Amino acid sequence: MPLTPTPHNSAVAGDIAKTVLMPGDPLRAKYIADTYLDDVRCVNEVRNMLAFTGTYQGNPVTVMGHGMGMPSIGIYSYELFNFYDVDTIIRVGSAGGYADDLQLRDVVAAQGACTNSRYAHQFNLPGDFAPIASFDLLERAVAAARAQGVNIRVGNVLSSDTFYEETTDAALAWKKMGVLAVEMEAAALYMNAARAGKKALCLLTISDKPLTGEGLPADERQTSFNQMMEVALALTTPEA
Repeated sequence: MPLTPTPHNSAVAGDIAKTVLMPGDPLRAKYIADTYLDDVRCVNEVRNMLAFTGTYQGNPVTVMGHGMGMPSIGIYSYELFNFYDVDTIIRVGSAGGYADDLQLRDVVAAQGACTNSRYAHQFNLPGDFAPIASFDLLERAVAAARAQGVNIRVGNVLSSDTFYEETTDAALAWKKMGVLAVEMEAAALYMNAARAGKKALCLLTISDKPLTGEGLPADERQTSFNQMMEVALALTTPEA
């Protein structure tokens, strides 16, 4: 029985490239495809979770939305790794900055992803799992950012199951532990990649600062993260 298409993805085998860039917002996926890719074709519209396959500097690339939260990226990344034979997923998303010296639009590479989720419980591990990025991708992302003149911060982020917290106590506690920023998906992506023996990296642009109330409007979140996107796209080309 063929594994593709799936209930969540109408693409068939061969429609998805080995490397996939994943923003949360499917309209941001369309923006990336329209702005950076050549020979683009839409390969999924199920649930409006748009996916586009094209080429970047001659190399096949797919860009696909993953929705909000670990259950959503958990489904899409699992299917891409295990059903579509994807080797690499790079999440390109937004995050709320915790660190005092992070500013709006700064770029963060998530070396590790703390979480308040029980996503790892499914693996029946005899202890706590530490979700981390592929070092190869992380190292290349830092090099690409430096080559492009992008100031990139590397460190721990929090993948949270909750967006609206009752108090700021939890945020302050994570901040005290040196966690740079909060988002909602990296930990699940890193766990799925580890289980599948594949590669993953989460690159983030700071879109707001929840402890100070600063933030970007929704339209700028969709289209103004070009530095992060260009660092991610540099990872889709073969290493020199």
